[in-house]
Amino acid sequence: MNTSELIRESSGDVEVTKQQLIADFKVVVADAEALLKATANQTGEKIAEIRARAEDSLHVAKARLADAQAAMMDRTKAAARATDDYVHTNPWRAVGIAAGVGLVVGLLIGRR
Repeated sequence: MNTSELIRESSGDVEVTKQQLIADFKVVVADAEALLKATANQTGEKIAEIRARAEDSLHVAKARLADAQAAMMDRTKAAARATDDYVHTNPWRAVGIAAGVGLVVGLLIGRR
């Protein structure tokens, strides 16, 4: 496996990690919203102040999450376009690379 393949493989791992982070963050946001709703009937100046800060933080977090998700989608679409362009420009090279990867995977599976 050469350097560019290792970089592609590790960037794929990073994308999976980013997607998992976004999913986990969505769960945290949903839990925070549920907590805010559950404490809606609580009274007192201190509770009102904490709820206001939590709501502000939640709105900021939601906006950042939406921006991160949009940026990830843009990068994914750009990578797909670049791959499509490369395959259309160099079809036989792409076939050769795919065959080579298939051969290596086949050899690795055959050894087990």
